[in-house]
Amino acid sequence: MSHIFPRHCHSNPPVAVAGDGVYLIDSTGKRYLDGSGGAAVSCLGHSDQTVTDAIKAQLDKLAFAHTGFLTSEPAEALADLLIDHAPGDLDRVYLVSGGSEATEAAIKLARQYWVEKGEPGRSKLIARKQSYHGNTIGALSAGGNEWRRQQFGPLLLDVSHIAPCYDYRLREDGETPEAYGLRAAQALEDEILRLGPDTVMAFMAEPVVGATAGALAPAPGYFKRIREICDKYGVLLILDEVMCGMGRTGSLFACEQDGIAPDILCIAKGLGAGYQPIGAMLCSAAIYDTIAAGSGFFQHGHTYIGHPTAAAAGLAVVQSILDRDLVARVQTQGAALAERLHDRLGQHPHVGDIRGRGLFRGVELVQDRATKAPFDPAKGVAAKIKKAAFAEGLICYPMSGTIDGRQGDHILLAPPFIISDSELDELTDKLTRAISQVI
Repeated sequence: MSHIFPRHCHSNPPVAVAGDGVYLIDSTGKRYLDGSGGAAVSCLGHSDQTVTDAIKAQLDKLAFAHTGFLTSEPAEALADLLIDHAPGDLDRVYLVSGGSEATEAAIKLARQYWVEKGEPGRSKLIARKQSYHGNTIGALSAGGNEWRRQQFGPLLLDVSHIAPCYDYRLREDGETPEAYGLRAAQALEDEILRLGPDTVMAFMAEPVVGATAGALAPAPGYFKRIREICDKYGVLLILDEVMCGMGRTGSLFACEQDGIAPDILCIAKGLGAGYQPIGAMLCSAAIYDTIAAGSGFFQHGHTYIGHPTAAAAGLAVVQSILDRDLVARVQTQGAALAERLHDRLGQHPHVGDIRGRGLFRGVELVQDRATKAPFDPAKGVAAKIKKAAFAEGLICYPMSGTIDGRQGDHILLAPPFIISDSELDELTDKLTRAISQVI
């Protein structure tokens, strides 16, 4: 009997014992192609010697030092490397242990910034429906997926949620993608005006929505207009790149492809590539300088922020992505994956949309392709596909509630950046078989 409290009490998962490139291996010797990188985490695969060597070397020197007393060489080096490549005027890095911590810190920093600027009336956060920003109370409050929020509703903060930028379902007949992008962005200005511009502290969004919408990329011009609206009303723009950042969509930072930079940016998952738990919140010089000129103290913190061993892993991961030109590889292999998905599933009667950027791809499943009607949630299509794919030796990330937290099913794919052409073939073959078995 296991004493682990699992994600699902009625499951009995295999025991993972080894990793080999894009594969995980269980205690029976069965190999699983990691087609989702876990949850878009394992960007370098499961046996990267450079990263493991960096971790071992750091442990031989220093495992841990509390940031209330000391900084460390790997933390400083990782911060320098991130800022060297960060968009806009992002200038400071706050290292944490994961994505939820990063988004929680971003929300608290946005609030403290306005307090220290002498505008304490700015306390309202706007986010989007069908977003996911983490599982802590603040992060879950910002998230807009009703299924994940429902039972915790009485505990959550009062956050406004506007409609997502969801071209496949919300663009009207005859409307161009560009016109739709501007219309979708207008929802932000409307909400700011409804709440009162002097009460809004920040807007939070994922550049490419991951877990709750399946690699949902924005319409052309959407985020440029969002940036303009934020600037017009002095609202901070927080971008959550926890899942879509660190090269996953074909640029080191996902927002680069939309030609904008945020005031605060959150990363995790691919930052540590699964080798250590690490995340980061990056903020602009203006925000940092406001705190520095005021209290001088960000009223936040966790024991393991800036953990030297985790920072050493993150440094080795980011350096490997840059040195091996893996962002360019993501673009190439991402296009190859998209081509295979369209070839195998593009005309499937129950595939409504194939979308995404780089090695971050989503397949939305429908009951009726012509009307876009979703499957009855009671059928549990996503869960059944996950089980069928796993039996085939494929790890993918099917989810339900794509449309409104209850209806809709999608499959999220986020394989390691090192995936080969033959492994892409294997991925699409196994996924197609799993879909056919279930539907």
